Formats: sequence, structure tokens, C-alpha cells
Amino acid sequence: MTFWRTLLPALLICPSLTFAASKEIVELQRDLALLQEQVRTLQRSQDEKLSAIQVLVQQALDSANKTSTSVAVLQNNLLQSFKDQQKSVVDPVVGVGAKLDQMTTDVSTLREAVADISSQMGKLQQQMVDIGNAVRTIQTPAAAPPPANPGATAPGNGVGINPGTAVASVPPVPATTLYQNANRDRNGGNADLALQEFGDYLKYYGNLDLAPNAQYYIAEIHYQQGKLDDALQEFDMVLEKYPDNNKTPDALYMKGATLVKMGKRTQGKQEFCELAKRFPSTDLANRARSQVKSLGLTCGSATPVRKKK
Repeated sequence: MTFWRTLLPALLICPSLTFAASKEIVELQRDLALLQEQVRTLQRSQDEKLSAIQVLVQQALDSANKTSTSVAVLQNNLLQSFKDQQKSVVDPVVGVGAKLDQMTTDVSTLREAVADISSQMGKLQQQMVDIGNAVRTIQTPAAAPPPANPGATAPGNGVGINPGTAVASVPPVPATTLYQNANRDRNGGNADLALQEFGDYLKYYGNLDLAPNAQYYIAEIHYQQGKLDDALQEFDMVLEKYPDNNKTPDALYMKGATLVKMGKRTQGKQEFCELAKRFPSTDLANRARSQVKSLGLTCGSATPVRKKK
């Protein structure tokens, strides 16, 4: 009786415990099934999105490949077009360059020919001048012979005639030869001989184009020899007798240098300033300004006074 009394309550309690456990298991299985369904749904969504991404990537790759092909084709077309343009432009330019070179050569040849013609014309002009001088010399009546007695007088005037006073008017040599000899002796250091030859040139050909040069070189030789008074006088001759010639700037500069060397700084400054005023764009004008600056002076409005000494 005691056993059945103990077993009967246990049997009454176990079915309720067994039923409670089965219910929890069922709920757990249902939750597990729901979770598995959600996982399958999520997996399916992930697969669909991944597939869509793969499709987009493939499309992008296809588009990139097509773009690369198009770029390559465009690059080839541009290169071919550039080559065609280069061929169509460079060849004519090369031809034009060759023609320009030929024209330059022709112009140089023409310039040399013109220079030769000018030189020949100058020589011809000089020869004409020499011929004219010779003709005038021939046409000049011969001087009367001196009397046998040196103390005799010419009839009718009572003045004694000295046979040693006759001066020959015939030029010793042609103008071109005389000038070239004088210039050669000047450059060769034969200053005295050059002075004599330049003096003869001025004596017989003082109206020719190279006369100012001869006058200037005479002054320059005196300056180099330290004969400053003679040099100043000869530079004045260049400026007074030949006021407008190619040696005028040089004569102005050297006159200023001579005056400064003689201690006449103010007068030398005036010559430098005159040079800078009349020939402002020349190299000698720049040198003249430097000389004035080195003297501590400035160019004023005064103009140099050129009085022959």
C-alpha cells in the first residue's frame, strides 16, 4: 500500500512534466525552422544580389574593353592623321627652307658682285680724277726758264727770279696709290713717312672723299707722338675744313681727349658733350659720356668753341 501510494502521485505528476517538455521542444523546433527559413531567404537574397553584381561587373568589363578598343582605334587614327599632316607640311617647309638657302646664297653673291662693281666704279672715278689732273697739268703752260745769271731780273718787273722757288704742280703718284702707301706706312710704324704722304695727298687731292681721313690720321699721328698742340690744330682742321664726314665723331672724341691730356678738362668735356649730342647712338658717344663722368663733370648746354690755334 505504501508503494502504490508513492507511485500513484508520481504517475500523476510525470504526464504533466512530459507534456511540458514536449511543448518546449515543439516551440524550439518551430523557432529553429523559422530561423532556417530566414537564413535560406537571406542566402537567396545574397545570391541574387551577388548575381546582379557579377552581371554589372561583367558589363563594366565589356564596356571597358570596348572603350579601350575605341581609344586604340582613335589613337591609331590620330597618329596616322598626324603623320599625314606632317608629311604634307614638313616636306613643303623643307622645300621652302632649301629655296631660302639658295636665295641667301644668291643674295650674298649679288652683294659681292655689287661690292665689286662699286669698287671698280671707285677705281674708275679715281682714274678719271687722275686723268683730269694729268690733263690739267699738261695744259698748264711751262714756266719760263731761269736766266743764266741768277741775279738777273725779269724784263719789265725788276724783281729777281730765284730758280729754286719753282714748285712742281704735278702729283707724284695717283691718289689711290698715295693714300694706300700712307696708310700702310702708318700701320707699319713709319709715322714720319706717313705724315709726309698724307700731307702730299691733301696737297694734290684735298677735294676727294678720303681727304678727311688723311687729315684725321695726320692729327692722330701727332697725338701718338705726344705733339698735343699740333694734334689739336689738326683735329680742328678735320672739324672745320671737313665738318660732315665719317671722321667727324672720331675727331670730336680725340680733340676732347687731347684737351683733357693738356689739362683743359672743361674744354675737353665740351667736346665730349658735343659728340654725345650730335651722335647719341654711337659707341664713341657712350665712351664720351664715360669720359665726362670720369672727370666728375656733367654735360651742360654750352657748345665747344673751335678756334684754330
